[in-house]
Amino acid sequence: MTVEVYRGIDELRSALASVRSAGRPIGLVPTMGALHRGHGSLISRSAAELRPENGLTVVSVFVNPIQFEDRTDLERYPRTLDADRRLCEEAGADIIFAPTAREIYPDGFSSFVDMEGEFTQKLCGRARPGHFRGVLTVVCKLFHIVGPTRAYFGEKDAQQLFLLKKMAYDLDMDIRIVGCPTVRETDGLALSSRNARLAPQERAAAGCLIRALKEGQSASEDRLPGTAGTARAERAASVRASLIAAVEGEPSARLDYAELLDAETFGPVTDETGRVLLAVAAFFGETRLIDNVIADVGSGGKRDESR
Repeated sequence: MTVEVYRGIDELRSALASVRSAGRPIGLVPTMGALHRGHGSLISRSAAELRPENGLTVVSVFVNPIQFEDRTDLERYPRTLDADRRLCEEAGADIIFAPTAREIYPDGFSSFVDMEGEFTQKLCGRARPGHFRGVLTVVCKLFHIVGPTRAYFGEKDAQQLFLLKKMAYDLDMDIRIVGCPTVRETDGLALSSRNARLAPQERAAAGCLIRALKEGQSASEDRLPGTAGTARAERAASVRASLIAAVEGEPSARLDYAELLDAETFGPVTDETGRVLLAVAAFFGETRLIDNVIADVGSGGKRDESR
C-alpha cells in the first residue's frame, strides 16, 4: 500500500477530518525515524487492531530537538525518511507525519509540558536533565495534532511509557496508551536506532545488558517472593548489586545506572510490590543503550516473558 506523507499540521488535520467525523479510530506511532523492526511491530499492531474497525494508522517521524541535551547527539541522529517510508508501507501504516522543527516549534514557542516529583528524576531523567520535558511536550502536541484514539510505544523505554501514561491520566486525555513488547536481536540485544553506531567490538559487548538483566530477573524471582519489610529491601539491594557487577564485568561497558523499581508505581520495591522492573543503561564507546525486564515476585515468581 502507498503511504501518504504530510509535512504540515493543517494539511494533516484536513486529511484526518473525515476519519474523525465518521467516528473511525486513529492509531498513532510516535517515532524519531531511523525505523527498525521494533517500530515495525508497533505499526503492525496498530494496523491489525484498527483495520477491522475501519481505522487508520499515523506514524510521526520527527527528530525532536528539545529532548536532546547534547547538540552533537541531535546532529548525529540519522534521518532516513525514504527507508522509513518503505518500512511503514510494509508494516501497514496509512500516513506519515514528518514535520520540520519550525512547524512543531514556530518562532516564539514557549509552552512546555513538565512533570513534578521523583518520576522524571530517576533512571534516564537523572542522566538526561530536561529530556522528559521534551518528550512529554512533543507527544502532547502530537496527540492534539493527530487526535488518536490509541497511541503505541515500546516497552524498552519503560520510564517514557510510564510517564506518558501518567500524563494522559493526569490531563484527562481520552487516549489509550498501548505498551508493546521489546523486539530483540537473536542474541537478545534490544533493537534501537542507536545500535547502528556500535563498532563490532562494542556490538558484541552490548549483549552483556540482557545477560545481566536475565540473571537479575531469575535472582529476583528466586529471592524476593515470601520476604517482607527490611528483608525484601535488603534482598532487592543485593540483586541490584549483582546487576551492577554483571554489567561492570564487561570491560567495554561503562555503567550509567542499574535499578530495581516497583513496575506499577516506579517507586522502591516494597512489601506490596508484585512486579519488579529491572532497568539498566550503559555506554559502549559513545553510544548509550538502555534495556529492562520485568520480574514477577508477587506469586512465587511467575515470569513475565512479554518483554
